[in-house]
Amino acid sequence: QEQLVESGGGLVQPGGSLRLSCAASGSNFNNYAMDWYRQAPGKQRDWVATITSGRYASYADSVLGRFAISRDNARNTVYLEIYNLKPEDTAVYYCKTQRDGTDYWGKGTLVTVSS
Repeated sequence: QEQLVESGGGLVQPGGSLRLSCAASGSNFNNYAMDWYRQAPGKQRDWVATITSGRYASYADSVLGRFAISRDNARNTVYLEIYNLKPEDTAVYYCKTQRDGTDYWGKGTLVTVSS
């Protein structure tokens, strides 16, 4: 069973940057795509970005140009770098992977953008 643990969230001023991390416990991490989602207060959980096993990255239109997803297979970790943070980026950020048809989610890390 896959376990995912996010970290790196916190309180950031508008215009600042953060790097979120998601550490995975399962084997063969390098074989699987990894996703980031976010859920703002009172809203549904939305897809943010995906990185495939071949390191191809894709992004939601709303974050294109400000978010960067990457992975370190030696550390079983996926990252989400966020630049020029805006108040509307305030959300709980989750990572997700899918194995054998089952979705595995972390518990999330809270990002608050406020002055």
